[in-house]
Amino acid sequence: MSRPTLYLIRHGETAWSLTGRHTGSTDIPLTAHGEAMAHGLAGLLDPVPFAAIFSSPRARARQTCLLATHGAKAIIEPDLAEWSYGDYEGMLLSEIWQSNPGWSIWRDRCPGGETLADVVGRADRLLERLQSLSGAIALFSHGQLGCILAARWAGLPGGVGEHLELNPASLSILGWKSDHPGVPVIARWNLVPTGRLHAPEMSAPPV
Repeated sequence: MSRPTLYLIRHGETAWSLTGRHTGSTDIPLTAHGEAMAHGLAGLLDPVPFAAIFSSPRARARQTCLLATHGAKAIIEPDLAEWSYGDYEGMLLSEIWQSNPGWSIWRDRCPGGETLADVVGRADRLLERLQSLSGAIALFSHGQLGCILAARWAGLPGGVGEHLELNPASLSILGWKSDHPGVPVIARWNLVPTGRLHAPEMSAPPV
């Protein structure tokens, strides 16, 4: 049976990701450095013959997709959008704690926004649809949504995403165990183009 392999790409740096502000529905663009980061992803993605490319509707993800794929046409997928933070949109964690001490998005509700269960539901719905595809599939998305997608791909509770981290303009690969092809695995995680982080696994991933 032919199965999809998911290439999960987080968008490049924005002014809010740089400062740690909760960025959900706000359509904030990449910084100049974020654009350079997105360009840098091309070296990791160029060797991969993508069967389909999907992007979050947010401008930062679409812009990253455009720069990293040399303008390849992407399908806009609403379920790839970042967690909706509601009343906490644009706020720093330190600012939220002033009125709601100890608050955690992974445990507590975002007033006017999504719960963890809401976002897990979106991730599960998307993964179910993607199972009908085959080949390499690119997904341009966001930090917390991406961590939840990875956890759910591996059959783990969505809350496990709290213990994962995705850097801006990073690539992760959700694939299948080589000796047990029916077992989904996180085959690569949080890769960035060589020169930003120095580690042996930062070379271009296999097709």
